[in-house]
Amino acid sequence: MVMPTVDTEAVVAGHVPGSPREARAKERFLAELSRLSDPFSEQTDPTHVTASAIVVGTRGTVLHLHKRLGRWMQPGGHINPGEAPPEASRREAIEELGLHVEHPKGGPRLIHLDVHEAALGHTHLDLRYLLVGSADDPHPLPGESPEARWYDWEDAAMIADEALAPALVVARAEWISLVNDRG
Repeated sequence: MVMPTVDTEAVVAGHVPGSPREARAKERFLAELSRLSDPFSEQTDPTHVTASAIVVGTRGTVLHLHKRLGRWMQPGGHINPGEAPPEASRREAIEELGLHVEHPKGGPRLIHLDVHEAALGHTHLDLRYLLVGSADDPHPLPGESPEARWYDWEDAAMIADEALAPALVVARAEWISLVNDRG
C-alpha cells in the first residue's frame, strides 16, 4: 500500500535535520511534496521521492559500489507503484545486498534525508531508513553490483559517498541505541 503524500509530508516535517545540508534537503522535500502530483513516480516528474537503507548490524554497516557512479553507497532506489517508502528501502536492500534485513522493532525509522542529482537529469528526494541486517556476507542478486560488503564504522566513513557520511553517524548512534535497548 502506497504511503499517501500527506503521510510522507508529516514524516519529513517531523524529522529533525542533523546538518545544514540535511536542513536544506528537508526544505526542498517539503516544497516538492506540495508541488508534485505523484511524488513517488519517476515517470511523472524528473524530481521524485526515492528510498534507501542504511543497513546496520553486529559487523558494522553494509555498502555497495554503485555500478554507474563508482561510489560506495547505501542500497536504495525508486519506489514501485503501490509500495510505501519504508518497504521500498527494504526491497532495495534485499535486491542490492542479498541479505536478510528488517526494520527495527517498533517499525520503520527515517534517519536521514538527502536531495541529490541523479542520472537522466533527475533529482532524487531520498528517504533514508535504518534497517538491521543479518551478519551474513552480502550476496547481491544477479544484475546488481557484485561489490557489496560489511565495513566497520570508521572504514565506512572513509570510503562512503560524501552525502552519506552524516547518515552513517546517525545510523551508528541508532544501532548503539538498539543494542542497549536489548539489554
